[in-house]
Amino acid sequence: MATQGDAALHPMAPHYIPGWLPDPASGDPFMTVMIIFVVGLVLGLGVFYLKLHALPEQMAHGTGASQLQLVSVLAILALFTHNNIFWILALLIAGINIPDFLSPLQSIARSLKKLSTSGGSFTASAATTPAEPSDAPEIAPKAEEV
Repeated sequence: MATQGDAALHPMAPHYIPGWLPDPASGDPFMTVMIIFVVGLVLGLGVFYLKLHALPEQMAHGTGASQLQLVSVLAILALFTHNNIFWILALLIAGINIPDFLSPLQSIARSLKKLSTSGGSFTASAATTPAEPSDAPEIAPKAEEV
């Protein structure tokens, strides 16, 4: 027997509708899952991108303050301008251990200041007193080649 609902269906319409298709009164479950997936993917990629841009700063964290500041400025420039050369340069500067040139120069300056305040003359005992012996063995002079 035909019911009133059967009469409303078109003859070409399927009589079985799968359960994963949305009802006319409810939302689309696939669209809901895909929205959650895309939002999670965008947030995950954003976190990865920002962590990647912070890599040179994390590498340069144990170095001197001036090197850390230079690396930080280059990383920020790379982040805002999207010029990858700044990020690569920051990564290279963070990976290279820049020698400390300032400490020896400051030591020389302190020594010169002490000399200038003491009148610039050495005492005879300081000039002739031998240095403390080191633990390194002495090297014998080479024999001359014939």
